[in-house]
Amino acid sequence: MLEIKESNIEVIESEREDDYSDDDLFNINSWGADLSFRELITMYEEDELIKPEMQRNYVWDKAEASRFIETLLMGLPVPSIFLAKVGEDKLIVDGYQRIMTVFDFVKGVFQKDKSIFKLSNSSKINDRWRGKSFNQLAREEQKRIRSTTIHAIIFEQKHPYNSDTSLYQVFERINTGGRTLMPQEIRNCVYHNNVNQLLIDLNKLPKWRSLYGSLEFEPRMKDMELILRFFTLKSDKVKNDDTMQISLKKELNLYMGETTNNYSECIEKSRLSFRDVIEFIYSHFGENAFHNLNSKGEEFVPRFHPTIFDAIAIASANALEKGIVKGLNVDELLDKRLKLLKDETFKKYISERTTRIEHINGRINLASQYLYGVSYV
Repeated sequence: MLEIKESNIEVIESEREDDYSDDDLFNINSWGADLSFRELITMYEEDELIKPEMQRNYVWDKAEASRFIETLLMGLPVPSIFLAKVGEDKLIVDGYQRIMTVFDFVKGVFQKDKSIFKLSNSSKINDRWRGKSFNQLAREEQKRIRSTTIHAIIFEQKHPYNSDTSLYQVFERINTGGRTLMPQEIRNCVYHNNVNQLLIDLNKLPKWRSLYGSLEFEPRMKDMELILRFFTLKSDKVKNDDTMQISLKKELNLYMGETTNNYSECIEKSRLSFRDVIEFIYSHFGENAFHNLNSKGEEFVPRFHPTIFDAIAIASANALEKGIVKGLNVDELLDKRLKLLKDETFKKYISERTTRIEHINGRINLASQYLYGVSYV
């Protein structure tokens, strides 16, 4: 049953493009340094380089990786990497694929699939190196790879000091990798805090995986972003926002960077809230809880719908917090959900201008009223 992939997540047209710019002007110092891959490997092993939390973010396939190793063996120049100085650490802004490719090749294991790292047998690779591992290269060839230097541009942000989204923007604009990073992948790199770890942990919950529709984690982290979306849209900041429309991307960034005086307590409270909501929804609505009806309103479309997720998950969290879910009849809830999905106003709120405050609170409020007989706003 769990066959939903990223391409089967409902695309909300009004959220497809959500770029924004802060009003702040940046004061950034930058300098250059030529680093050998021998140095970079050592820095990586000793945790002097901050890297994405999950190694599955490596996206090159064996052919792409082999071409890069061949480039080094041929003595050809390679593009610069970007590192951001954050305190005493350096964050890999651009160059993670290149650094990890050499690291894996020298160590002998292609981490993406745990296979022995041998260069591709493709005709695109010079036959003198084709199919060889690092240990099978001549000693001077091994030395050439280790001693190859790559120019690193290192920058440090001096101003603004407390902007939650500025480093995200720097990462997004500077990153020049062959594959554009998705927003949550950037957040995973930029925000090294307990919120990020919370999302990683919650994303592993078996019942969430069932509701999401895939036991496999999304390589582009869309599943993690949906959990972040739940916390962000549920927050008082968004609920009580007096603007007409929000930038969803910016609000997600702000939530990721948010800290409070009782930070650890808030993290644990969030963990329990999401877990309880997911267990309740799975038990009372089943695996298609966040699916929409087809155009005829006769059957469910096997596709995860983000704005239906907003409405039902946050409405259920509200009901659980108010203690009004005890004794609810599953069959009655399923019938109420069908009526909710057929409501014309609800249809509008989940498909049109979905980041307008009126529509965010509107769809959650309707779900609260239909399912639990209480108001959200």
